[in-house]
Amino acid sequence: MQYSDELKCARMNAITSVCGATAVLEICTAAYGSVLATIPLANPIAPAATGAGLLTLTTPRQDDYADATGTAAAARVRKSSPSGDIVITGLTVGAVGSGANIELDNTSINEDQLVRIVSATILHAV
Repeated sequence: MQYSDELKCARMNAITSVCGATAVLEICTAAYGSVLATIPLANPIAPAATGAGLLTLTTPRQDDYADATGTAAAARVRKSSPSGDIVITGLTVGAVGSGANIELDNTSINEDQLVRIVSATILHAV
């Protein structure tokens, strides 16, 4: 199954709408074992999707005080913190230049440290 670019963008823009005004990005260890940081997202979380359904979240965003210590490996978006509905899961996390969905200035996180998103993109599947 394949989608036109117009439909991909429309579907990605729907994510922005569903996230609402209080969405957060949770940075987690592998398999969502621990939430390391909870970062409030912009409202809206991103400008309109472009090209083949590329949604670029508004950055930089940050959590001034990480919630736990660990290595960032996965991320998800919730409508609100701490128990809002999960909107997106399966986001990859890596260092700057890694090509991960969420690129951080540092993936080794210690409790109470600053955690900053350098870039954040989500691309619609084929």
